[in-house]
Amino acid sequence: MRDLNRVAVRARDVVLGYGSLTAIRRSSFEIPFGSLTAVIGPNGSGKSTLLNAIAGLVTPISGSIEVAVPPKRIAYVMQSTKVPEALPVSVVEVVTMGRYAAAGPYRRLTAEDRKAVHDAMDRMGITDLAHRHISKLSGGQRQRAFVAQGLAQDHDILLLDEPLTGIDLTTASAIDDVIHKEIESGCAVVMTTHDLTEAAVAGQVILVSGGVIACGSPDEVLTTENLRRAYGPALLHAGEEHVFLDDPAHFPVQE
Repeated sequence: MRDLNRVAVRARDVVLGYGSLTAIRRSSFEIPFGSLTAVIGPNGSGKSTLLNAIAGLVTPISGSIEVAVPPKRIAYVMQSTKVPEALPVSVVEVVTMGRYAAAGPYRRLTAEDRKAVHDAMDRMGITDLAHRHISKLSGGQRQRAFVAQGLAQDHDILLLDEPLTGIDLTTASAIDDVIHKEIESGCAVVMTTHDLTEAAVAGQVILVSGGVIACGSPDEVLTTENLRRAYGPALLHAGEEHVFLDDPAHFPVQE
């Protein structure tokens, strides 16, 4: 169902918010299949709200968002996923939850389900952690488990909310490899980030700050003028070749 002329998501004059609070003012943008779209902007700019709307978790106040696939074909890896210490959930059980999207939690696992779970864990390098309690993992291991959950789901769109924030280099490398393979398979990958370096290597960038400032190639979007509009006083210095932002820098950390 990858139609809409290879467009995975099309928004037209969409306004997004929660109750009386507007998070994204009237904006239009498109997200293609077979590419990485980086959504970048300062804290509180509406990046996560945009992902929530694509996933169908937020209903537009006005305007429209067309998504080329049904919600069950959208895998969403949220930024903060906490598991209660008392909940006895293992890594393999967390990844298996990715199979519930299409068939629900009460159907017996098929051979196809088990293979999808195994393959997702193998891709993220966590097969040896299968029976470890999720709460006992390091931050990077836990992030790999939840990305594996998304991969285990049958999907055409993969949403990643700041997947590279505060993680170790091994996890960052594994996630980067997954993103490239997903793109090669024709999947639309949408990733929020604070890092201009990450955005600069994406196929497309959506710059947001209470609304979509610009949408297009990195060269078209990450201009000094656009960044000034988005970050305001947080833009400390802008030269012809370098831009410095007074905004949290989320670099991988050693595990």
